[in-house]
Amino acid sequence: MKDIVGNPLRLKSVNHISLICKSVNESVDFYQNVLGFIPIRRPGSFDFDGKWLFGYGIGIHLLQAEDPENIPRKKEINPKDNHISFQCESMDAVGKYLEDMKIDYVRAMVEENGVKVDQMFFHDPDGFMIEICNCDSLPVIPLAGEMARSCSRLNLEIMPQQIHQVVKQI
Repeated sequence: MKDIVGNPLRLKSVNHISLICKSVNESVDFYQNVLGFIPIRRPGSFDFDGKWLFGYGIGIHLLQAEDPENIPRKKEINPKDNHISFQCESMDAVGKYLEDMKIDYVRAMVEENGVKVDQMFFHDPDGFMIEICNCDSLPVIPLAGEMARSCSRLNLEIMPQQIHQVVKQI
């Protein structure tokens, strides 16, 4: 059988990200009360401390650091740092909420061909970067062969069609 072109591992989606924390409980509080994730059951067979959360189609697995005092914490908010990004309905509401919660953030804007994307970057309790944006307004334009789609429609429309076309060829 031929490999599936463009998806040789036959991936379906991102399942989770895993983050090492100084304090799992502090991180759970942040991801639950700031970002709206919900705690979910974690297999009891693990022999290390941690908690799992889920929201927006992705899991966040928080792992307790073995030596919490030796985890370097980033202080500078640098939009070019590693981060996870979430799309939102209202950038103004996000900004107000972050200010009410006294969470420091950096605001940025990307403009491409008249399309403006607002971004806000801030850290979780361990210094991992979070981005909130209205990125859905920026079209995802494949380098060749496909028409432009919005970010949220790309996986829902293009990937299944491409896989279906390739499977028909097998």
